[in-house]
Amino acid sequence: MSTVDPSAIASAWRDVQEASERARVVVRTLRPEECPAAAEVLRGIWGSGVIEAPLLVALGHAGSYVAGAFDGDVLVGVCVGFLSQPVGEALHSHVAGVSAGAEARGIGTAMKLHQRAWCLDRGLTEMTWTYDPLVARNAAFNMRRLGASLADYLVDFYGPMSDGVNAGQGSDRILVSWRLDAPLPSKVPPARAEPATEADAGSTVPEVLSVGPDDLPVISPMPARASVVMAALPPDIEDVRRRDPDTGALWRVALQDTLVPLLDDGWRLAGVTREGRYRLEKP
Repeated sequence: MSTVDPSAIASAWRDVQEASERARVVVRTLRPEECPAAAEVLRGIWGSGVIEAPLLVALGHAGSYVAGAFDGDVLVGVCVGFLSQPVGEALHSHVAGVSAGAEARGIGTAMKLHQRAWCLDRGLTEMTWTYDPLVARNAAFNMRRLGASLADYLVDFYGPMSDGVNAGQGSDRILVSWRLDAPLPSKVPPARAEPATEADAGSTVPEVLSVGPDDLPVISPMPARASVVMAALPPDIEDVRRRDPDTGALWRVALQDTLVPLLDDGWRLAGVTREGRYRLEKP
């Protein structure tokens, strides 16, 4: 367990309060009798039982993180994580979701910041989690808003999945790591903040993966002597999957075929642009 500066902990809880007020929710850990409702919230989001209530009770009793976001008396978001390696230093956040109709209010941000403050209170300074690398809004949230960084690209991490969100789409995931005792990107002084990418600034960077006609993925040859390239994502892969599951599956293969060889060759996933393109840099 690390020793965390008390001022950093206090600042983290202030971040939670500000985010919760903006989202008009209260985020707190759940009592055992609230776990059945939490399981139902998760079932409503994914269309199947992601985590059943008895496991939520057991995780909370064992000291792991089981929390929810309340709009008045209504549970509208759930976030669950368990202690992980390095022992005494890290938490792995397994699932987080917001009910339909409560999205786009910043509830996900409030829950993630609560999870961060909860960890710092306990001397945990790192959090990991996985996300679908094709979901552009999640990539931007994780890397731009929170400041998490890529730790690994995991091919078919969970194997075949049968829930209403992931069925038939493979389960490649990006594992991200978040340093919890570092300042949030929004609080980094301008002189220290990450500069805008070329794409954000409007300059041209070669794309090795782009969005073609009918939302189909287009893979381009690696430019000679390139040191920075972009890999584009469809703006809304979930909409693509609903309209055309076959195109969604093609995107899974295309992104894997683009990112994995570059990462294996030492390239670094440096971030994601505002419009949803991964920026890769050669070492």
